[in-house]
Amino acid sequence: MKLATLNNGKRDGALVVVSRDLRHGVRVADIAPTLQAALDEWAVTEPRLAAVYRALNDGECPEAFPFDETACLSPLPRAYQWADGSAYVNHVELVRKARGAEMPSSFWHDPLMYQGGSDSFLAPRGPIVMESEAWGIDFESEIAIITDDVPMGVNREAAASHVKLLMLVNDVSLRNLIPAELAKGFGFFQSKPSSAFSPVAITPDELGEDWREGKVHLPLETYLNGALFGAPDAGVDMTFNFYELIAHAARTRPLGAGCIIGSGTVSNYDRSAGSSCLAEQRMLEILDCDQATTPYLKFGDRVAITMQDRHGKSLFGTISQQVVQGGGQTG
Repeated sequence: MKLATLNNGKRDGALVVVSRDLRHGVRVADIAPTLQAALDEWAVTEPRLAAVYRALNDGECPEAFPFDETACLSPLPRAYQWADGSAYVNHVELVRKARGAEMPSSFWHDPLMYQGGSDSFLAPRGPIVMESEAWGIDFESEIAIITDDVPMGVNREAAASHVKLLMLVNDVSLRNLIPAELAKGFGFFQSKPSSAFSPVAITPDELGEDWREGKVHLPLETYLNGALFGAPDAGVDMTFNFYELIAHAARTRPLGAGCIIGSGTVSNYDRSAGSSCLAEQRMLEILDCDQATTPYLKFGDRVAITMQDRHGKSLFGTISQQVVQGGGQTG
C-alpha cells in the first residue's frame, strides 16, 4: 500500500491512498482524515485503506484523481517522535578517522541515535531555507520507518511486527555548527534543522523480496544539481537493522503510533557507488589528498533523493529541494 498527505492548507494535510504506479490518488477522509489518525487506529484503518488501494490499482475508484507529488507534504507533516540512528557504522568510522579520532568498539553493538525535531518537517518539494552558507549546509539521504504503538522493552524479534510504513529522508545537517554544539555534551539541536520525507510512504510488502531482515535491499539514489552523486545499496553494510533500532529506541520508554526512526546516512564500504552526504565525500578527499575540495551546499543548489524498484519504477516518489536564502528574522 502507498499513502501520501496532500497540502490542503491545514497543518496536518489530508490523507490519500496512492496507486502503485504513483499516477492516481483517492481521498479517504471517511477512513482517516490524516496519516496520524490512521496510525492511531492502524488495526482498524489498515484493512480499509488496503481495500481502497486494491480498488484503485484495479481502476475501480471513480473518485480517483491524478496524483501530483508537488502537492504533497511529508507523509507525517509533524510527528510525536523522530529518532534518527546511525546504522551504517562504516560511515561513522570514516568521519572519525578523517579527524584522527578512534571509534569506540561499543559503536559496533550499541546503536547511535539522537532525538530530532519533529514539529515541522519540510515538504518533499519545498525549499531548504537557510540564513547562511557558512553553516555548512549538507544533505543526508536515508531511509526511515514509521511504527505503530511499541511497548517499552520490546525485543528485536517482536519489533519486526511494528514496522508499518517506510519513507525516504533528507536529514538536513549544518556541518559547521556541529562541532561546537557537540562539544557542549548535550547533543544536536541548532545543527539539525527540519528534515524532509518522501512524498509517499509505503508498506513493507511493496518491496517484496527487497525487504528482508529489517533492511531495504535497493540502491538509494541522490542527485546534486541533476548529476548522480551516489547510489549505495541500503541493504549492504547496515550494521543495525530497523528491528534493532526500534528495540534500542524502546529500551526505556514506549513509542507512540507514528514514531519515525531513521537509518542514518546510507553508506557502503565499496565507495564506487558514491556517497549519500557531502561530509562523507569530503572526508574521503581529506584521507586521499589531505584536504576537502567538495563544497557544502550553496544557495541555488538542488538535491534530489529517490529509490527505484528492480523494474526501474519509483517506489516513494522523489524528494527534490532547492537551497534558498532566508530567515534571520528577529523580534
